[in-house]
Amino acid sequence: MPNDLDAGFTGTPTEPATGARKVAQTAAGALRRETSAVAAGAADHPHTATSLVLGIGAMAFALGYLMGRSSAERNYRYWW
Repeated sequence: MPNDLDAGFTGTPTEPATGARKVAQTAAGALRRETSAVAAGAADHPHTATSLVLGIGAMAFALGYLMGRSSAERNYRYWW
């Protein structure tokens, strides 16, 4: 009886992915390749990667600070 079991599942779908599923698989593969390339570049050049991360962080902080200051109300009366 166990020899007569023909489920047919081999671990891959019988039909190739189409439509949104194919687009999602393609995008996931591209994202995986790009993250691997970034990780390899950061491993090869750690000082450059650190400088880039700190520089982008500083610019993001400054931009957030300036946007917060510009959106604050300006007509406060602190002394009277």
